[in-house]
Amino acid sequence: MHTEHLSNVSFASILIGWVIAVAVASLLVFLFTALGWMPTEDVPTVWAIVAVAVGFFAGGYLTGTRDIEAPILHGIGIGLTTLIAWFLVNALATFFVDGSSYTGLSATATAGLLLLQMVAAVLGSWIADRRALRGDDLPGERLG
Repeated sequence: MHTEHLSNVSFASILIGWVIAVAVASLLVFLFTALGWMPTEDVPTVWAIVAVAVGFFAGGYLTGTRDIEAPILHGIGIGLTTLIAWFLVNALATFFVDGSSYTGLSATATAGLLLLQMVAAVLGSWIADRRALRGDDLPGERLG
């Protein structure tokens, strides 16, 4: 049985999972916008929430597939990586963008979005971990 200890956490896998999560979420946002489901001027729609949830589930699933130890901590790490990235982007943006023209999310929307990212990443990582521990084959691995 695998336990949730910080010594079982791979920070490289968290970073790779986060990059995959952001890439999948961004791809879905482009797809939903191209299909006309998500308007470009009013971003906080149901489709944006779906894109974030699916993207971070995929990032968590990849992380859970790579590292089968501490799936909950890996998922939480993916969500915390978003906090670090937002901090860095906002810190750099203060030097290049006029602060009076910047509009951001409310505190409630930000907390909800971070919670959604963490829950989706933990769920994806946990499902991949359970699948690996059971020994299930992935699609296409069984030949014959």
